[in-house]
Amino acid sequence: MAVEHRFVETNGVRLHCAVDGDGPLVILLHGFPECWYSWRHQIAALAPRFRVVAPDLRGYNESDKPEGIAAYALPELVADVRGLIEAFGEREAAIVGHDWGGAIAWTFAMDHPEATRRLVVLNCPHPAIFAQHLRANGRQLARSWYMFFFQLPWLPEAVLRAGHGWAVGSAIRRSAVRQDAITTQDLGHLRDAVSRPGAMRSAVNYYRAAFRSPDAAGVWPDWLSRFVYGDRPPAAVRRTLEDWPKITAPTLLVWGEADVALGKELTLGMEPLFRGPFDIKYVPLSGHWVQQEQPELVNGYLLDFLGDLAPAQPGEPLVPA
Repeated sequence: MAVEHRFVETNGVRLHCAVDGDGPLVILLHGFPECWYSWRHQIAALAPRFRVVAPDLRGYNESDKPEGIAAYALPELVADVRGLIEAFGEREAAIVGHDWGGAIAWTFAMDHPEATRRLVVLNCPHPAIFAQHLRANGRQLARSWYMFFFQLPWLPEAVLRAGHGWAVGSAIRRSAVRQDAITTQDLGHLRDAVSRPGAMRSAVNYYRAAFRSPDAAGVWPDWLSRFVYGDRPPAAVRRTLEDWPKITAPTLLVWGEADVALGKELTLGMEPLFRGPFDIKYVPLSGHWVQQEQPELVNGYLLDFLGDLAPAQPGEPLVPA
């Protein structure tokens, strides 16, 4: 089977999608600062059993790049995914997300349980756990320094776009544990994507929109929240795990253990956030780019977890979920 590239209208934008396979729908959501190409190994592995759709998220690579920070708020990103499911003639899908795609996937599963058949997240903490650690874990707050840098106007995207995305390629290469797994050619694809006009600005706007969200008042330490909002933070701030909607879909979290930006402690204490089955798979010898650094292991976890969604191949038993 060959990957088909098509443009799909959803939620007022046109998203470029890599599409392959036939069967139950699986949507793969990439992270920052990437594109559909980050899922190249998973598309090939899943396509024999599933209808796989890997979009360039809005603002990235060949997808539309709407103006303004508000266009990249989480409700818009979640609505994009809902529209993709409908555009492919389905009511539900297995949602798989890495990094920022994981943040969208977590939120989609909470907002649209009826449309989430399975949930898989790779190296992205649940927003409730991330909020707890940003409030109380000084080490994680320091690791997240770049989110504050990204609030500056124009400078972050100018730095990251310079030299045909040199800084992006360098950051991915340096933060990977298995550097041999991400070739110079692979980095070239990712650098090409972020070098498209407007792409880097749109990617950074994800972080700017997140800072402006009312939910951000429940994320920052009290001193920072007071600095941003004064003595009157937005109403209905989520401060405890009980404040978050429970995820009902069967969920798998896959975590590269040597992530330099997100500590392994962000995977602990998550059980109260789920009503459905929940499991964690830790991947040794992998940094943040887990599906690219350890594709065989990640593909095996995905096929095991998603296996009962697809009919068996002739003469082959189903893999139990």
